[in-house]
Amino acid sequence: MLQAESKRYGERAIKWLLALCALLSVLTTTAIVISLIGPTIGFFEIVPADEFFFGVDWTPQFEPPSFGVLSIVAGTLNVTLWGMLFAIPVGLGSAVYLSEYATPRVRKTVKPALEVLAGIPTVAIGFFAVSFILPEIIVPLWPDGLLGGAEGKPFLALAAGLGIGLMVVPIIASMSDDAMRAVPRGLHEGAYALGATKAKVATKVIFPAALSGIVASIVLAISRAVGETMIVVLAAGSTPKFTLNPVESIQAMTSYIATTATGDISTGSVDYKSVFAVGTVLFAMTLVMNVVSIRLVRKYREVYE
Repeated sequence: MLQAESKRYGERAIKWLLALCALLSVLTTTAIVISLIGPTIGFFEIVPADEFFFGVDWTPQFEPPSFGVLSIVAGTLNVTLWGMLFAIPVGLGSAVYLSEYATPRVRKTVKPALEVLAGIPTVAIGFFAVSFILPEIIVPLWPDGLLGGAEGKPFLALAAGLGIGLMVVPIIASMSDDAMRAVPRGLHEGAYALGATKAKVATKVIFPAALSGIVASIVLAISRAVGETMIVVLAAGSTPKFTLNPVESIQAMTSYIATTATGDISTGSVDYKSVFAVGTVLFAMTLVMNVVSIRLVRKYREVYE
């Protein structure tokens, strides 16, 4: 009897410890929001909200300054767009191969390699984008007549986008692979019994059944891409432009925060408060994407018994 009581106390302790971990995450998120709200309100006391949200000129260090955030929002969307156009097909293709085609021996080699790629520091991927992706891949393959060409441009949104794509490929591939392998084996066997080929089983049966997990992996990768800093700072430049042209130097929200939030600006100045305003916009964007992700996962979730 005493042993049973001691087990219950242990289970209660574990339960409260897990609840404390969950509460800590909520408190952390709340603290982040609170830390952003104060300076952001102070910023809008100086800068009109319509200029900030609808303006396209972002020159906070010029005189007179201009705070049209759409330029750096477009820069963020620019690198995210090209990164996801690369990462989604490569990541999903890798997941389908690992889940349906790879032998156990190959899987034991490729899956850890993907995990290692996910652990590479983003500053290293940024240097790789500048030193290899831009001069060796983009410049030779991008004609001068196509959107202005890439020759002679040291910073490009496309180089940063491909670097971000490399960074998030493991997220999409690993999570999608796990979702596909979680599909009950009976669906595989039933499809094969009806004469389906391996390609049809993968695309017509397994992929739709694992769609909720695949959607979650893509939205998580997009959120990761939107918040990436070092790759964008190193490869995309720091020229705010309201454009989705991949062969232009741009500035993203994260790169503005990284280059501005230094000891060179005084606390309480407009530049200081603008960092928090941009951070609030970035936080709101990722929050919206996470809400959309939850809704999509619930909509397409398949429940098996």
